[in-house]
This record gives sequence, structure tokens and C-alpha cells, in this order.
Amino acid sequence: MKVLAIGDLVGNIGIKELKKHLIHIKQVEGIDFTIVNGENVAEGMGITQQNFKDILALNIDVITMGNHTWGKKDIFTFIDHPQLIRPANYPKGVAGKGYSIYSCHNQKIAVINLIGRVDINVLSENPFIIVKEIVEEIANQVDMIFVDFHAEATAEKIAMGYFLDGKVTAVFGTHTHVQTADEKILPKGTAYITDIGMTGPKYSVIGMDLGASLKRFETTLPERYKIATGEGIVNGVIFDVDEVNHKVKEIKRLYL
Repeated sequence: MKVLAIGDLVGNIGIKELKKHLIHIKQVEGIDFTIVNGENVAEGMGITQQNFKDILALNIDVITMGNHTWGKKDIFTFIDHPQLIRPANYPKGVAGKGYSIYSCHNQKIAVINLIGRVDINVLSENPFIIVKEIVEEIANQVDMIFVDFHAEATAEKIAMGYFLDGKVTAVFGTHTHVQTADEKILPKGTAYITDIGMTGPKYSVIGMDLGASLKRFETTLPERYKIATGEGIVNGVIFDVDEVNHKVKEIKRLYL
């Protein structure tokens, strides 16, 4: 089985690029299941109901979120949709769910969403403790477990990979919008990559307009960010999973 994880969609250009390439990717790579991070799709912050519908129309299996989960308040009208998950380590009682279990080709696939705590301005619970509890709870109910760790710090992501090595199928990072070249199979069999990158404007500062971004850094004055325009890219990773032992045979980065 092949599972595709697509990096943070940035703005409508992210949806446009995904729509342009996804069918071809699925056909060429033989993709069975697709995960997309959508927390930046609403012009860089959050997701609207229309964004959500547009993504689902592309036959995406699950949409994960991150630090901008609540960026657009209409998310509360669809937060309980079975194909949407938000970080599991938000405080108890917060709307939505942090993981869900899906069926694909007679396989049970769990997808868990987490958010980091290092250099992210979100008052979240400890992701290591929370994910341990979830994995222990669902391990006997599923065949595969994929973890989207939406975090800033490379060290925190790497630590999570080793923490979950042998306990989950794969750990992939999102949030920094820069695809890393450290994809690997860890010693106990879990596939890992620090960040799968972004799907959005190519010539940009992590998706944002160059002029506004450079002005902020040059002058230190506040400047409203806006999504860059022009040519787009698609970033992600493909996990080729053995359906018998449920281990990843190959992990391959995708950059279009």
C-alpha cells in the first residue's frame, strides 16, 4: 500500500497546485491513501468551509491541522467531520478530535495529528505523553499508524521520531514549509522525515509575498503578510508500506 502525505497547503494556490498534479501523482505512484495538512490554506491562516470542500473534492482521505487550526472561526461548523483532525494535544474538551481511524483496502489506518511545544506560541499539552496514550489505546485496533507532527524545532521532531520508533508506521513533520532531505527508516522500523515541505507559491518566503516579507526583516516594522503569487510547487512524501508486516519498505520525497 502506498500512502501520500502532502505538505502544508498555502493559500488557494496550494489547492490549485494540488488539483493540477494530484491525479497524475496517484496514477504514476499508485497511491492508495492521501493525507493533506490544511492549516495554512485560508490565505495562510486556518481553513474555511469552502477550502475544506475544495480539498475533499480532490478525493483526499484526511486533512490535518496545526497552530492555525482556529484561524478561521467557521471551522467550528465542520470541526467534527470524520475527515478532519486537529492536534491531539490541545487541552481536553477542545472541539474536534486529534486522531481518527480509516479503512483502505481492508487495512485499518490511524492518523494522529500533534503540535510541538518548542518555539510555537500555543499552550498545548505534552505531545510525547499524549501520543503515547493514544498509541497504547489503538495499537490493537489498527494495522498502520501515521503521525503528522506539526512542530517548529528540528530536535523536537527528531526526538518524536525515535520516541515512536517501532510503535507507529511513520512520523512526518509539517509546519516549517521547507522540505528536509533526511527521510529514513529508523532502527526499529518506523519511517521518518523532519518536514515534508509545503504546497504553494514557489518564489516566496515560506509561502508569503517577497516584498512584504523582506520589508519586515529589513525595517523591523510591522507589515501585513500576504500570499505570494506566481508559479507553485507541490511537496510531500510517499510511504510504500508492506501490507503483511505493516512496515514501510520505502520512503520517498515528492517535489514538483
